[in-house]
Amino acid sequence: MTEQGAAGFTPGLPIELRSGFDDDAEVYQRTRPVCPPELFDDLMRLARLSPGDRVLEIAPGTGQATVPLAERGLAITAVELGASLAAVARRRLARFPDVEVVTSAFEDWQPTDDNPWSAVVVFSALHWIDPKLRYTKPAALLRPNSAFVVAGCQWARPAVVHPFWTEVQQEYRAVGFRGAPPPPPAEFEPWHFPPQAAESGFEETASLRYPFQKTYSAEDYLAQLATQSGTRELGPEKAAMFLDLVRRRLDVHGRPSLTATFVGYLTVAFRRLRPARCLALSLPQDVVASGRATATPATGSVADQVLARLKR
Repeated sequence: MTEQGAAGFTPGLPIELRSGFDDDAEVYQRTRPVCPPELFDDLMRLARLSPGDRVLEIAPGTGQATVPLAERGLAITAVELGASLAAVARRRLARFPDVEVVTSAFEDWQPTDDNPWSAVVVFSALHWIDPKLRYTKPAALLRPNSAFVVAGCQWARPAVVHPFWTEVQQEYRAVGFRGAPPPPPAEFEPWHFPPQAAESGFEETASLRYPFQKTYSAEDYLAQLATQSGTRELGPEKAAMFLDLVRRRLDVHGRPSLTATFVGYLTVAFRRLRPARCLALSLPQDVVASGRATATPATGSVADQVLARLKR
C-alpha cells in the first residue's frame, strides 16, 4: 500500500507496464476494488446521461466500472488493450445486449460509425493513455456539451490500522518500492483536470470523493498485490522477493483478513461550446444543494457565488 498520484496512479510509471495487467485476468477480476454505487449514480447525473445513451469506455479491464454503468442502462463500447482482460469482460457483460468490448489500444482504435457519443469515461487508467492523445482524442470523439469522465479509486490509510499495515512498510522499503504510505481519506485532495485538458476544449464542472472499504483474505491480498503495476515495475526477481516477504509478514499475523481503505474519485468535464460560467451554472440542483461537488472556478459574479457554495 503506497501513496498514489493524480487520477490514482504512482507518478512516473513506464507506459509499457500497462500490458502486464493481462497476465492473470481472473485474479485481476477477483481482487480489484469496485467503486461504490453512489459514485455511478453521481456520474449519471453530473455527466447528464440517461439510459440508452452511447458511452465510450477506455481501458475497462474486466468490467469493474462497465457492469455498474451497463446496469444503469447505458449503451457502451469498451476498448480494452488486453485480450485476456477483454475476454473476461465479455463474459461478465454478456447479459447486456447494448455493450460491446473491443480488443485494441485506445490510441489505435477508431469508431465504426459517425453516431455521436454522449460521454467518454476512463476508470483508473488515464495515466496509461499516450499523453499526446490523452485529451485530444476524447475531444475529437465528443460532440460539444458531451462529458469526459475520469474516475477510479486510490488506496488510503485505514481509520483503524491493523498492525500488519504498519509493519509491512518495512517490506516496501526493503525492495525499494516507489512511493510512501497513503494518507487517510480525509486528507485526499479532489483530482482536477490539468491545463492540457482545457487546451483540448474541456471545462471541468465537478470533482467528488467517495471513501469506502473492501475486505481481503490474506491470499487475495497477496494476489492483488501481485497485479499492481508498482510490484511489476520491480522486475520478476525483486517482485518475487517482495511478495515472499509480505507472505511471511502475513504468516506472523496468522494470515488475517484485511480491511483495505480506498477513496473513490469522480471528475467530470464537458467539451466546451458555451462560456465556462454557463457550464458551471448547469450543475444538477441536487448536487448544488448537497454541497458534495467541488467545481472549477468560472468567471462572472453569479457563477462565482454558485461555485463558492459548492466548495468544501
